[in-house]
Amino acid sequence: MAKQVEAMQTELREQQPSARVAPLPAHEGALSREQQYRAGAYGLLASLLARPPDQAMLDWVAGFAAVDQNGGEMALSMSMLGLAASRCRPKAIEDEYHALFIGLGRGELVPYGSWYLTGFLMERPLGRLRDDLAALGLQRDPAVHEPEDHMAALCEVMRLLIGDAVDHDRQSHFFNAHLAGWSKRFFSDLSEAGSAVFYRAVGRFGVAYMELESRYLAMQV
Repeated sequence: MAKQVEAMQTELREQQPSARVAPLPAHEGALSREQQYRAGAYGLLASLLARPPDQAMLDWVAGFAAVDQNGGEMALSMSMLGLAASRCRPKAIEDEYHALFIGLGRGELVPYGSWYLTGFLMERPLGRLRDDLAALGLQRDPAVHEPEDHMAALCEVMRLLIGDAVDHDRQSHFFNAHLAGWSKRFFSDLSEAGSAVFYRAVGRFGVAYMELESRYLAMQV
């Protein structure tokens, strides 16, 4: 598995411009390359799920099309995401994003942990998440009105935990408590959504990365 992680994350590092994915904390130089790559993958997912990408972001992601598709599902999903980025235009993706996640009343998908785990919003999983975020010294930006269990927000939290060099066990606990139970289902639904074109490829990449991350965090380090 280490070779698979290295192959995927090397491509992420080589292609990632710091202006497009939120930067890691100032001490990022103290992180291993592997941890920087993991943070980059989470940052990419957080960015694509928080808002529709602009043309500059699409131009960057399009670079993934050059990934060798013979490197397994992770590499194939990256290549397909790159191809989708090269073929789709920002306005079409903006309309797609609205249909998927906003809609009239609600979008085709509801990207919240409470919804996937209980069938309702603002349920106990959100309360447990808020307790864990408080213990980590994190809180929602007052300017953000969405609940904290949005998939984009959870990916951003994982990016921050990695960037802050939080120990492996605490990262694993957060992932297993708040992402493992629904992240692959969400990304699988996204990859099959009727309104999705570009986001089908995002969903496929998300499934592949969450599977890889599950195995990584299960390891004893």
